[in-house]
Order: sequence, then structure tokens, then C-alpha cells
Amino acid sequence: MALRLDRVLPEQRLYLKSDEGTRFFRLRAGTQIGLLMGGALLVGWSVIVTAFFLLDNIAAGNSRDQSERAQLAYEGRLEALSEERDARAGEAEQALERFYVALEEVSKMQEALLASEQRVRELETGVEVIQRTLRRAVAERDTAREERRVALAQLENAPAAAAAAQAARADAEDTATALAEVLGHTALERDEAIGVARSADAEIARMAAAAERVAERNDRIFGRLEDAMETSLKPLRQVFERSGVSPDSMLQEVRRGYSGQGGPLEPTISTRGDASVMDRDTSRANRLLNEMEEIDLHRIVAESLPLDHPVRGAHRRTSGFGPRWGRMHSGMDFAGARGTPIHSTADGVVTYAGWQSGYGKLVKIRHAFGFETRYAHLNQIRVTKGQRVSRGERIGDMGTTGRSTGVHLHYEVRRNGSAINPATFITAGQDVF
Repeated sequence: MALRLDRVLPEQRLYLKSDEGTRFFRLRAGTQIGLLMGGALLVGWSVIVTAFFLLDNIAAGNSRDQSERAQLAYEGRLEALSEERDARAGEAEQALERFYVALEEVSKMQEALLASEQRVRELETGVEVIQRTLRRAVAERDTAREERRVALAQLENAPAAAAAAQAARADAEDTATALAEVLGHTALERDEAIGVARSADAEIARMAAAAERVAERNDRIFGRLEDAMETSLKPLRQVFERSGVSPDSMLQEVRRGYSGQGGPLEPTISTRGDASVMDRDTSRANRLLNEMEEIDLHRIVAESLPLDHPVRGAHRRTSGFGPRWGRMHSGMDFAGARGTPIHSTADGVVTYAGWQSGYGKLVKIRHAFGFETRYAHLNQIRVTKGQRVSRGERIGDMGTTGRSTGVHLHYEVRRNGSAINPATFITAGQDVF
């Protein structure tokens, strides 16, 4: 066996020459085999480490692509829901306007009907008065005839008295004729008023049917709008649930400074009929306006939170939030290539940009509602103190300054000075960005 090894790997001598003389080392077959195996192990280890690094980079790229596709899909969904919401709100406003116009027409018809009924009552009263007058005139005529007969019998020899009686009779007959004509005209006017009242009843029935159809259409429109509002508000509520932050105080703060348009809808006309349909539609419209304002407030708060990812290039997560080696690690670490762009995770103002002990080159950004984010160990800082930055704006490059064992970003999220786990915000932000 030793002879075979000697033939394959003959003994080698390594000469070392110095001022003191020349020395040599013998490299026997066993030693050469050990060196070859060590070199093979080193090369294999390098290949395995390189393969793992490439696989990690590929997986990180796929995850980033999926996040971008999910963001584009969510933005498209939000835009479609917003357009549908605006269209439905326009249809609801048009339907309400048509409904109010119809109610105004009904009110006018009711007023005309009431006026006709009042006219009929007045005419009936006039007819009764005329009838009583006519009966009195007839009675007076009969009395006058009787008196005339008696007077004629008594005054056969009184021509002047006879002439006066004849004149009185003529006057009574003229009065009776005039009353009869007035009574006829009054009856005709009464019949016309009854016809107008019947036409008004038919028109009111037609308008009531039209109002019922409008109410049914409004119910369908309001139903679709309510579904759209719930669909839009649900993901925003999930953002706060996943981030573990209560939105109540932030919503109150935004609501105090909110300068949107809106307000309750109120009836523009008053009717004597049943206004329950109008009241119900007005209540639903007011509720929809409140929900639209609630969605806007949630969106404003969500856009103010640090929900974005600070590293958009190729990277890997190397350390999480929590205790580490007996001490508290107040943020998350993301490793990547030196110079990888670092981005602001929300709108804010730079409060610190410089060197700070173990952080190395550090950038602090103050956001709304008491939030602050920190970006440490930077290779280069690209913002200055007091500068206002936007979400996604590049603020520095990844490096290894300060107390660091390699190129990475140390990222912190704090609220009112207390550190919060950044992973909850990054995970919640995947539904928005």
C-alpha cells in the first residue's frame, strides 16, 4: 500500500534558503494526501456557501415581486372601489333630486286639490244660500199672488193699486229667474271642481307609484354603496389590528384637523303627505357620508404610520426584535450589499443625521402621532437635519459603521420614546403598499 502511494504521490522536498543556510522539508505521501483533502474540503465549503447565498437572494427577489404584485392589485382594487363609490354616490344624489322633484309635484297637486275642495265647499255654501233665498222668494211670490188675488178682489175699483201689484209681481218673477240662472252656473262649477279633484287623485296615485319605484331603486343603490364602503374599510381596519396600534386617539386627532366636505342631508321641501321614505333615504345617505369620511380618516392615519419597508433592494433579515445575548435588541437587522439604498418608511421630518456612538451613522425621522424611526450603521447619509422627507424617499446607504459585525441596517420604530417591534408594521403594510 505504501509503495502504491509512493508511486502515485512520490516524496517531495520543499527547500527554504536563508542567510544561515538552506533547509528542506519532506512532504511524504500521507502529508500530500492531507493537504489535498483539506483543499478539497475548503473548495466544497465555498461552493456550498455560495449556493446558499444565491438561493437566499433568489427567494428574497421572489418575495419582493409578490409584494409588488400584491401592492399593485390592492391599489387597483382601491381605485376601482373609489370609482364605483363615486358613481354610486352620483346616482344616489340624482335619484334623491328626482325624488324631491316628484315630491314637490305631489305637493303642488295636493295644494291644487285642497284649493279645489275649498272652492267646492264655497260653491256648496253658495248653492245653499241661493236655495234658501229661492225658497224664500217662491214663498214671497206665492204670498204676493194670494195678496194680489185678494187685492184684486178688494180693489176692483182701484186702478192705481192694481198697477202697483202688477209691478211687484213682475219684480218677483225677475228675481226668481235670476236666482235660477245663478243656481245653474253654480251647479256647473261644482261638477267641474269634482272632475278636477278626481284628476288630482289619479295624478297623486301615479306620483305615489313613481315614488315607490324611486324608493326601490334607491334601496338597490344604497345597498351597493354600503357593500362598497364595508369592502373599502375592512382592509384598513386590518392594518391597525395587525400593527397592534389602537387607531382611536389618532382618528380623533385627525378628525379635529380634518377639512373635508360633507354634512347631513336635509329635506329641501315640506309636504303634508307621508315623508317616511324621504326620511329613510336621508338617514341612509347621511350614514354613507359618515362611512366615507371614516374611510378617509383611516386612510390618512394609515398613510401617516411607518408601514413601508426600509430596504427595497436585495436583502435578508438577520436579527429580530427582542432580547439577544442578555440585552434588549430594540429593532430589526437587514443585511445586504454595501451601498444598498435605505428608504424612509413614512412621511416625516429628519430630527438627527450624523454619528452617534454604537449606532454609527444614524438618521432619525419624526412622524405623525408620536412615531419615530431610526436607521443605523449607514455607509452614507443623504438627508440633513430639519429636512422633510416622504415615504419611499432615499435617506442613506447601507453600511457597517458603529458597533457592527457586518454590512447591515439596524431599523427601529418608536412611539413616544418606547421601542415597538417593526415587524408588525412591515407585515401590516403589505396590505397597503
